[in-house]
Amino acid sequence: MANIKIESAEQLLASEGLELGTTDWLQISQERINLFAEATGDHQWIHVDPVRAAEGPFGACIAHGYLTLSMVNLFLPDLIEVSNLAMGVNYGCDKVRFPAAVPVGSAIRSRGQIVSVEAKGAAVQATIRVTVEIQGSERPACVVDTISRYSFKQ
Repeated sequence: MANIKIESAEQLLASEGLELGTTDWLQISQERINLFAEATGDHQWIHVDPVRAAEGPFGACIAHGYLTLSMVNLFLPDLIEVSNLAMGVNYGCDKVRFPAAVPVGSAIRSRGQIVSVEAKGAAVQATIRVTVEIQGSERPACVVDTISRYSFKQ
């Protein structure tokens, strides 16, 4: 269930600066990393070779940065639910950063904040900063400003 529920364009337009809270923790397994490697063709040893990665700079396999980024799509509906829509689309991302690696077996979660909201014709565009945190780490795994456009039912 989402932390925040938005049901109208007016409510979304008034939500700039709103903190969305956090999601539940999710463990990143070697199986998830391997499946991502298969889907993208990125089989770099630091992600998929536990023996070699154990002797590498992180001491274990790490999740792909883009795997971590893709988890934002899983976490966003837990941060915010926008209903009464005719349509909602992912418009893009700004300022993607990967401050820390996610070692295999780590637990991650997301924290969100609505950083800007503006009317775009009949739609409302919202930029939501999603910070992917690593349990026990001071630095986040990923910080991204996601941009979505919502068209509400009339």
